[in-house]
Amino acid sequence: QVQLVESGGGLVQAGGSLRLSCAASGRTMRSYTMAWFRQAPGKEREFVAGVNRIGGTKYADSVKGRFTVSRDNARNAVSLQMSSLKPEDTAVYYCAARNEGIILVSTASYDYWGQGTQVTVSS
Repeated sequence: QVQLVESGGGLVQAGGSLRLSCAASGRTMRSYTMAWFRQAPGKEREFVAGVNRIGGTKYADSVKGRFTVSRDNARNAVSLQMSSLKPEDTAVYYCAARNEGIILVSTASYDYWGQGTQVTVSS
C-alpha cells in the first residue's frame, strides 16, 4: 500500500516562498505520475502541478512561473517550490499519485493521496 506524507507547510507573508515535500513509502514511485492539489475553504480541490515518470511537468495557469514541481526518484519523493506567494494561494496542499504516465488534472484520476499540509499566505 502506498503512503504519501506531506511536509513543509506553514505561514508566510505575501511575496515569500515555501517548499513542500512529499515522501512516499510502501512502493517505489518511479513509474508513477505525482501531482500536487490544493483545497481552499469552501472550494473544490484543484490541480496545482504534476510531474510524470520521465520528468515532464504541467502547471495550473494560476501558478505558472511561480511554482516548480520536481521529483527525486532516489528518495522516492516529490517537491513543490512555491515563490511569489499570494494570499489566494492559501489552502491545504495535497500530494497525489497515479500509476500512469499522463498528468491529469482531475482528482478522480489519482489513486493515492496524502493527508495534506496547510499553507497560509498573509497579506
